[in-house]
Amino acid sequence: MSTPTAQYELDRDFDAPREDVYKAWTNPERFARWFGPRAYATPADRVHLDVRPGGRWEATLVSGDGFEATLQGAYREVRAPERLVFTTGDPDNPGDGPASVVTIEFAATGTGTHMRFHQYGVNTTQEHAEGARAGWTEFFDRLAEEVA
Repeated sequence: MSTPTAQYELDRDFDAPREDVYKAWTNPERFARWFGPRAYATPADRVHLDVRPGGRWEATLVSGDGFEATLQGAYREVRAPERLVFTTGDPDNPGDGPASVVTIEFAATGTGTHMRFHQYGVNTTQEHAEGARAGWTEFFDRLAEEVA
């Protein structure tokens, strides 16, 4: 039996230094200000980022009516300020749920930053991946506001 897989890339330019964009991914207070869709809050005290290879990350998103969704995974590679690789869920042992590996590369572009985001998912379909892409696009709009 084969496991469905899907992947995509997003490229985004930010008008902020690479170190600042990287810190927005690795500092819990800053991460909480942009991570998630606009309809949800991500309380800083519900964000845990152990940014080192093998370290775990977790963020809980809370809707206005109290619904909560917790996302989590582990860091596989950390090279400040140029690269992060982390999982969502456990792609090596996903069970029945979707899981993925995210690779982010941060390149300095004069006074700005070019970010390349790649997500490879298992136990997922291309349709699910397109939904994830749309979600991350909204997250990155918020990230642009955070680093502006």
